[in-house]
Amino acid sequence: FSERSGVINIGLEGMMLTGAFTAVAVTNFAQNPWVGVLGAILVGILLGLIHAITCITFKANQIVSGVAINLFASGITIFFCWLLFGETQIMVKSNLPIWGLPLPNIGEGSAFVRNIIVMFAHYSPLVYLTIIIFVLSHIILFKTPFGLRLRAVGEYPQAADTMGVNIIKMRYIAVMTSGALAGLAGSFLSLEQAHFFVKEMSGGRGFIALAAMIFGKWTPLGTAGAALLFGVGEALAMRLQGVLVI
Repeated sequence: FSERSGVINIGLEGMMLTGAFTAVAVTNFAQNPWVGVLGAILVGILLGLIHAITCITFKANQIVSGVAINLFASGITIFFCWLLFGETQIMVKSNLPIWGLPLPNIGEGSAFVRNIIVMFAHYSPLVYLTIIIFVLSHIILFKTPFGLRLRAVGEYPQAADTMGVNIIKMRYIAVMTSGALAGLAGSFLSLEQAHFFVKEMSGGRGFIALAAMIFGKWTPLGTAGAALLFGVGEALAMRLQGVLVI
């Protein structure tokens, strides 16, 4: 969303890291992981707002603003980690449930088909939410008047302004949406993938997300395909650890 509106968001890494910390901290205090997810999204929106104010209102360099957010997130997360918990690693005390989709009655001769279905049937609700967000993003960007205005603001801002589109408003919405999604990604990283928070746990995934977006030509479908490709590579790296190659 942010890139489509004409604002580069290098700060995804910091937004994701802050979302990861907020999700664990709020979950442990509230004893409810959904509240933690909401907190991560809100913090992402806040950082997106800061980035938008800096770049859109004050017209600062977008790259510098994004790098500043990354550095700020790196320091503020470990500071509050020590302040609130007295340590640099926080374990999650309450996990999101794993949803099991109903499996159809498949005969023994279709074991392969059943295994494929089982592969996609038991995941965190955040995984299914991500799929919904992907579909909605494609519809919003390419099938709605809002998406048309957003793309016009990024590609032809003068023409969009001539047509009466509020460029500043559209860019604010886009950057804050980008921050919300980065915060959501951070919550998945800490609540579901790792089940803890530790310093710099995002590990460059925000930059990988940027690479996936560019590789996917700034479209939800292309970005999802690139993300799957990078994800397969990361999964293979973890699976092959300890495998002896002769």
